[in-house]
Amino acid sequence: MDRRTTPRAVLLVVGELLLWWAALTLLWLVLISSVYPLEWIVGASVAAVGALLARAGRRAVSWR
Repeated sequence: MDRRTTPRAVLLVVGELLLWWAALTLLWLVLISSVYPLEWIVGASVAAVGALLARAGRRAVSWR
């Protein structure tokens, strides 16, 4: 089995993405003045994209 597809590795990746997403979503909530349902959807979606980019950037720097 490839090291990158072990259940532990998958959980670590999912955990990292969730942490990035939560941090970026929290930052977004702190910076906006009003929260409407459409803003929640857009903010959460953009935070998810940001989480993917943050993980890709961290992997590029650490070569893992």
